[in-house]
Amino acid sequence: MTAALARHHARRGLNVRVFKTGPDFLDPMILERACGAPVHSLHLSMVGLDACRALLAQAARAADLMLIEGVMGLFDGTPSSADLAAAFKVPVLAVIGAHGMAQTFGAIAFGLARYREDVPFHGVLANRVASARHAQMLSETIPEGLRYCGHLSNANDMALPERHLGLTQPGEIAGLDARLDRAADAIAQTTLAELPPPVHFDDATLPAPPRLLDGMHIAIARDAAFSFVYPANVDLLIAMGATISTFAPLADEPAPDDADALYLPGGYPELHAATLAANARARASIAEHVARGKAVVAECGGMLYLVDTLTDIEGKRHAMLGILPGDASLQRKLSRLAMQRVDTPRGTMMGHTFHYSTFATPMQPVLKATHATTGAEGEAIYRHGSITATYMHAYWPSNPAAAAALFRGESL
Repeated sequence: MTAALARHHARRGLNVRVFKTGPDFLDPMILERACGAPVHSLHLSMVGLDACRALLAQAARAADLMLIEGVMGLFDGTPSSADLAAAFKVPVLAVIGAHGMAQTFGAIAFGLARYREDVPFHGVLANRVASARHAQMLSETIPEGLRYCGHLSNANDMALPERHLGLTQPGEIAGLDARLDRAADAIAQTTLAELPPPVHFDDATLPAPPRLLDGMHIAIARDAAFSFVYPANVDLLIAMGATISTFAPLADEPAPDDADALYLPGGYPELHAATLAANARARASIAEHVARGKAVVAECGGMLYLVDTLTDIEGKRHAMLGILPGDASLQRKLSRLAMQRVDTPRGTMMGHTFHYSTFATPMQPVLKATHATTGAEGEAIYRHGSITATYMHAYWPSNPAAAAALFRGESL
């Protein structure tokens, strides 16, 4: 629905900026395709209140429309999408799946609108509606004082395919733009076809980070196997003085010889394990980089690429790079999903974890993250020579000094 709104208004020639609530990599890829601009995360804990305010203010200077896609249900999580909306007085559009529902639709809409007085409420959109008669029934259930914004049908030609970890990546979805256009056409038949009332955002900026990476060349693995990268993380590296390049291990592109550090982000190495295992040029270049004592930052899927073996969901074992001791295995059930924080001598760094694999290793962690709200034990952080590896996806702007230390090959 967020992508449909973005595509509809972008087709009208408006400057549309979209944000995603909380940690996510896959939804922002679809949203970027819909609006044509990078999609940053907003989260009161991971990103922080001041940084959220600055990101919103920056976008508001240029955008005609700003959309913030929520996460889970409106009030789910700590902090929740509702907390974000309340903090910045952003009106909420509740999208309710109406399949198999009649009068209860109005009760749910009423409950969402009235549950918290500090959450501005714009209206409600009915999704997956079976027929015109069904739509009429739903609209008649809305109590007086609530805005009914219309409905979208349950047509499958707008659905987006999913796999473990979330949506399928845009480059793998046949006819994605056609799907987005059909969804935008449906939005055009609702009251959301026009812009909502304007919202004021206070002007805000954050101080420039220290240039702790001046003169450094950081190469980032970017392809269908390694694609889970926060735009804000790359922006931070550049702001701290680094030059960024990319290489594609899946295409057997070698890491650049002159790179001072490598970043191997998360993604889907398990879907491409056989190809990655066979790509000798990429393998040799990374091994040479490590042999020269240069820094490597490996997160989640990037860490799995470096281990001895990776066993896929079908039970087939693949030899990986053999640079980190240990063996990883995919499983059908979720291993861990949680917001994370790691307390370092340089301060706290925020992030999250989300994976279906397990990792057995003789390495001992140098640090352990904790659950961001409960304090329960979180992901291990390993140091092996010049490599820092972990399942945790760190949000580097939460601690620029610690991020810079990673790429300089220093301990956190």
